[in-house]
Amino acid sequence: MKILTQKMMWLGLALVLIVLTVFGVAMMGSVVGSKPKELPVALVVLDQPAELPTGGTFAVGEMIREKLVSDPAMPFVWHIVDSEEKAREGLDKREYYGAMVITADLSSGLLSLATHSPIHPNVKIISNEGMNTQASMVIRQAMGQAMKMISGELLQQLLGQIGQQTEQIPVETATALMTPITVQEEVVHPPGVNNASGNAPGLLIQIMWIGSLVTGIMLFLASQKAVAAGSRRWAVSALQAIVGLATAGIASGFTVWMALSWYGMELANARETWLFLWLAGSAFFLLQSSLLNWIGFRAMPLLVLLMFFSMPLLNMAPEFLSQTTRVWIYSWTPLQFAAGGLREVMYFGGLDAVGSNACVLWGVAVGFLILLLASGFKAGRAATDAPPTSVTGD
Repeated sequence: MKILTQKMMWLGLALVLIVLTVFGVAMMGSVVGSKPKELPVALVVLDQPAELPTGGTFAVGEMIREKLVSDPAMPFVWHIVDSEEKAREGLDKREYYGAMVITADLSSGLLSLATHSPIHPNVKIISNEGMNTQASMVIRQAMGQAMKMISGELLQQLLGQIGQQTEQIPVETATALMTPITVQEEVVHPPGVNNASGNAPGLLIQIMWIGSLVTGIMLFLASQKAVAAGSRRWAVSALQAIVGLATAGIASGFTVWMALSWYGMELANARETWLFLWLAGSAFFLLQSSLLNWIGFRAMPLLVLLMFFSMPLLNMAPEFLSQTTRVWIYSWTPLQFAAGGLREVMYFGGLDAVGSNACVLWGVAVGFLILLLASGFKAGRAATDAPPTSVTGD
């Protein structure tokens, strides 16, 4: 039982608990228990009030608008838009996760259900699946449930209106009243086949981060040996950058080919996907190599933690995250900008759709390229990270 008296055993146990705590926070703390809140959604009310036979007006569209906007249980921020075209334009620009369109003939169509020629009005629910699959599902479920409740209330109102005119309801009318409003669901910017339910951008970015990290480590070790062999440090740093950027291009092309050939991933534009992955991989490599060149392998814990804290967030809408996670992790991690930009390329029209995410990646790449080249002029520290060598004498 002497093992129980060994300090190393208790130190190892403490280290295990620390590692589990850190990686538990990284992998679960930011996403477990996440709930949607304040998802931006467009609401288009085109309905024109209809005249009632008994006098007055029947304005169903306005009633639906008031119920949706005033419902605190709906995790949405409603943006009132005056046309379906503007709502679709906002969906294309990634301003909304979805939209509800209340058609112009809703009120008149509902009143026609009491006649011999009923016209079923419809309401459109449009989900922007390419923007985020999880948010898209929430929108379809929440809006669909809300319309079921509203249809039940409308049914009671219609029965009251019909009861004022006749005590008997024809079979055709009763059948039409079973579903007074037809809900049409539409998906825009769908991810495509074998895209991991819309999570492919996050997966590809994780692969590129790991590939860039391996490239950075190998070139860092090679550059140390080159400097130790007498090569000029600034020339080695320049060559390190050139080889790394070329390797990022090859690695991103191989990743796209692998996704297409091995896993049958559907890509709207494989060439533009490759080019953006090359940009992301280059930014990652330059960031990683700059840290390695300046502080050596002490940078590895930082890079590993950055990866593990970022991975769970890449395929989540920011509206699902806590305020702390959004401010302290999501708002600045480079993997998030890379995944967001790749999502724009893959699902929203290629490189023409890329916005600020690409600008951030370019800024990261240029800034860390300067730092990487500048490391070639710092004082020599080749022996700092090299393994110690023994010196023997006669």
